[in-house]
Amino acid sequence: MAKQPHIIIFNPDQWRGDVMAHLGNPAAVTPNLDAIVASDAVSFRHAFCQNPVCTPSRCSFMTGWYPHVRGHRTMFHMLQPDEPVLLQQLKDAGYFVFWGGKNDLVPRQNGFAEYCDVKYEAPRPLRPNLHSADDWRGDPEGDNYYSFFAGKLEPAPIDSPEAPGGRYEDEVYYDNDWAMVDGAIELIRSAPPDKPLCIYLPLSYPHPPYGVEDPWFSQIDRSRIPPRLPTPDWSRKPSLVAGIHQRQRLQGWSDERFNELRAVYYGMCARVDEQFGRLVNALKAAGSYDDSAIFFFSDHGDFTGDYGLVEKTQNTFEDCLTRVPLIVKPPADTPIQPGIRDQLVELIDFTATAYEWAGLKPGYDHFGRSLAPLIAGAAEEHRDAVFCEGGRRFGEVQAMEQGSASFHDPSGLYFPRVQLQGSEAGEHSKATMCRTRDYKYVRRLYEVDELYDLRRDPGELTNRIDDPEYADILADMRERLLTWYQTTCDVVPYKTDVR
Repeated sequence: MAKQPHIIIFNPDQWRGDVMAHLGNPAAVTPNLDAIVASDAVSFRHAFCQNPVCTPSRCSFMTGWYPHVRGHRTMFHMLQPDEPVLLQQLKDAGYFVFWGGKNDLVPRQNGFAEYCDVKYEAPRPLRPNLHSADDWRGDPEGDNYYSFFAGKLEPAPIDSPEAPGGRYEDEVYYDNDWAMVDGAIELIRSAPPDKPLCIYLPLSYPHPPYGVEDPWFSQIDRSRIPPRLPTPDWSRKPSLVAGIHQRQRLQGWSDERFNELRAVYYGMCARVDEQFGRLVNALKAAGSYDDSAIFFFSDHGDFTGDYGLVEKTQNTFEDCLTRVPLIVKPPADTPIQPGIRDQLVELIDFTATAYEWAGLKPGYDHFGRSLAPLIAGAAEEHRDAVFCEGGRRFGEVQAMEQGSASFHDPSGLYFPRVQLQGSEAGEHSKATMCRTRDYKYVRRLYEVDELYDLRRDPGELTNRIDDPEYADILADMRERLLTWYQTTCDVVPYKTDVR
């Protein structure tokens, strides 16, 4: 077997797939991502996650399984010791695995020793996390309380309270993301040359609260930000988003105010792009860049003002939530035609590609398909449809996410969404998306289904589910969904039992 490449997994949280300059967004500031796609990598324009919130999506792309295979549909049902995890497979195969960032993958009570050699912790105090340092929210009755909008952040002044025992005067708002990237760069500089590395960086940005420091706050040209999608007719949309819209209290926000929120989100993406660039430069300086397979992708997207909403939902599948960045640089000896690809792909395809390039046979069935042929320039279709799923059945109390601090407490940032997930009126209906190039169908267990003609209505504003013009399309989409479920409904273990 050829030398195993380093596997770099750069995984920002909640980055929409449309906020990259090389994909045509005039306001996005992503020079490092743009540069690597121009020379050494492929960017997939139509990459989709398999669940629109953090933990289920991560459980999916770290196994190659869809969420329904083992019931990973909530933030509180993580990968168990008997389930396969890419990080563990790499570690067992001799990789030195560095995990720097958030979890949202395995139960904390089980520890991380089986999955990584280092679960990195920040070596010095950090600036306050905006989830807890939430003075920016203002009056609990005001229209900013559930907006997640914090605005411009300021670095710590010298001798600040955040620097006990030190005299830190940072040029940045030094949070956990900065600490994790710095730790990964230090590992790259000092790593032994005879062992392949897996660096997993599940960063927090651009997950809201929306807040960022200069220079990224000021880099975004507010006049170039694409217009947000308007508020739809809620009677034809899922009741969860209609309820969130009412509870977030953003109805009085002007377009200018939403545009500033979007600008801050774009600035957060620009900051992550800077961090990615620093990591790539460290790989080049260490002579490790050519030997590295680099994967840059997010777990899901964000409303960012579209439809008058912020944050995300657990069982709706608008493109702003389900379409994500996916940029892949293969090892130097792997065929590639750098640039943009238009085929439909899924995040579980990352899993299959990583296994292939690491030379591993994982020992279990998964549903990912290697991206290597597309990266080499193959023009054929990769998938005829992509899928995403979430929600729960009536009575499925364990899937309500009652463990969230926002479930019972109206002061919780996520209260407008999470509290609705406990309703038995259908808001949290189990639902599944089947999306082709031209159409999106969503089957809902307890509410009206959705069908969108993405050619005429890319913003998914008009539900055509009852339109006789689309009867044949609807029948085809339902049949495609059934085929997918039957194909992926379970996995049979390779190890057989003695009867």
